[in-house]
Amino acid sequence: MNEKRVGAYRGRLAPSPTGLLHLGHARTFWQAQARVRRFGGQLILRNEDLDRSRCRQEFAAAMIEDLHWFGLEWSEGPDCGGPFAPYNQSERMPLYRAALEKMRERNLIYPCTCSRKDIQQAASAPQFGDEEPMYPGTCRLKCTDDLADNGFAWRFRAPDGELIAFMDNNLGKQSFVAGRDFGDFVVWRQDEVPAYQLACVVDDAAMKITEVVRGADLLVSTARQILLYRALGILPPNFFHCELVLDEEGRRLAKRHDALSLRALREQGKMPEFIRKAVNL
Repeated sequence: MNEKRVGAYRGRLAPSPTGLLHLGHARTFWQAQARVRRFGGQLILRNEDLDRSRCRQEFAAAMIEDLHWFGLEWSEGPDCGGPFAPYNQSERMPLYRAALEKMRERNLIYPCTCSRKDIQQAASAPQFGDEEPMYPGTCRLKCTDDLADNGFAWRFRAPDGELIAFMDNNLGKQSFVAGRDFGDFVVWRQDEVPAYQLACVVDDAAMKITEVVRGADLLVSTARQILLYRALGILPPNFFHCELVLDEEGRRLAKRHDALSLRALREQGKMPEFIRKAVNL
């Protein structure tokens, strides 16, 4: 890590209230707090509640309660405020729209009418595990007059063949090639909601986050986001990607693993110290 930035270190926790937090979240968030304490910085909690169809207020309340119970402490967040409020993404829409308009004016994005089904059925759309299918570029050269009446998404025009490299503070040097490892990606969804990639970049920049600590499953997302930082004229933060917690079948934990949620473990009488030891913290 660049030691010149240590004095102003700002880390963050950025859960989404779409379900109960599980062991994987706890492990990553604990490492985020450890990084903050190592560098004498501040920890920020952001509620990423943009997905209207999946986010629930009861999960947002449980999220704050379970994080506190696990031993996490933050100085800014939706429950305590701070200089970069609001800390609920659903209340930050003007910032996302301004970023979208900036990229539109620079011709860095284009409207796309393709559905997920359209992309999956395209012969040139290989699958990459949990990642979205590689977009085949169907709408790249379409005239905007051809847009469907039922709306469209905005996609970022990935610079085909460009190497996106960065030094991860945990996993070392990482590199991805645009057009090979990922294609043109959605920054604004058809339902008029900013996509994760754009909202994350806008908020991390606005909240002056200096290092993003998150799971290794988001390494490719980091490559995409570096392109968005550049498009918006913003210096990217440092990155620290954590190893994932896997289930007995070797799959990363997800919110479907209710038995391994912090809430379920707490109700079973497990103590935070026991849980931290179980995930090697």
